Amino acid sequence: FVQFIDPQPSDFIVDVGSGTGSLAKALLSRQPNCAFFGIDPDKEAIARAVKKLSRHNLKADFVHGYLERDLFDEGEGATKIVSSLVLHQVPLPEKSRILMTIHHVLQDGGMCLIADYGHQKTWLSRLLFRLTVQVLDGKADTQPNADGILPDLMREAGFEDVQELSRISTPTGVISIYQAVKPTARLGGSS
Repeated sequence: FVQFIDPQPSDFIVDVGSGTGSLAKALLSRQPNCAFFGIDPDKEAIARAVKKLSRHNLKADFVHGYLERDLFDEGEGATKIVSSLVLHQVPLPEKSRILMTIHHVLQDGGMCLIADYGHQKTWLSRLLFRLTVQVLDGKADTQPNADGILPDLMREAGFEDVQELSRISTPTGVISIYQAVKPTARLGGSS
């Protein structure tokens, strides 16, 4: 996932569902000059993330909570917003809300990268997914991911150039890495 995010010194990266900071550590170890902001609803995970990054002298900001539109000004400057293994756990309306909020917060031309369970295309991946992820997280929230809904939700949120960059087979099903771009605002009117 880190290679696809490809952190640059000028990046302001927001991680939705930053957990214990493993992705933050990997990104900042690769590019310590990028700005990183993690948000997660688990206070204990945030505390572990702060401790993990301070042990490695890496600078990141973390906040306890959920991604909300008022957390940032519209287009405030996030160049990349990432999320890993979050969307499969939430109800369909929340998947849509999160993606629309990501679109709102990203600057024009900014990139959204999602690593999550995607379309389970084979009988084996469907079986593995059913026996593991759906047993743990329930079928109602996870089935839309297994049916391949994420690219459609990304387009509905306003993203362009939605692509599935990679499919990674795991013992729990296939995890897809999706990338999409927030289009640059077009100037209206004619001359």
